[in-house]
Amino acid sequence: MAKEIQVTREGLEKLRKELEELKGPERLRIADTIREAKAHGDLKENAAYHEAKLNQTRLESRIAELEKAVQLAHIVERPDVTSGVAGMGSKVELLDEEFDDQFVVTIVGSFEADAGKMLISISSPLGEALLGRSVGDLVDVVAPQGNNRYKILGVQ
Repeated sequence: MAKEIQVTREGLEKLRKELEELKGPERLRIADTIREAKAHGDLKENAAYHEAKLNQTRLESRIAELEKAVQLAHIVERPDVTSGVAGMGSKVELLDEEFDDQFVVTIVGSFEADAGKMLISISSPLGEALLGRSVGDLVDVVAPQGNNRYKILGVQ
């Protein structure tokens, strides 16, 4: 049996929108590019055609991945914000004790993670360390870049 994929309600909606975009307009765009490249003749030495076919393969792979993710998606509701306990969907304000730096992360499912947007996967070292923790807790995170210690300043 396939393992379910934990996502927030918002995350599932994003996956569905991306899937719709890829199956509709993006598929049509790539098909047009392939048709145009074929019109240039000899396919053996047609770099534009080979690039378009490669893009088509990547697109179909991503579509298959998204379809599987949507099929296996299990929506995890945000915890009660009054509980003050970090869980899936929580925004957690942290203090990096070493650098005296404050920042906020949102705990999300793996498919939603985007470190640049501070969307931290529940399966990442930081995400795992934060789950079930409360304001005031000190959290030690063992990560590939080294060990870090954070203090939880807030949970929403």
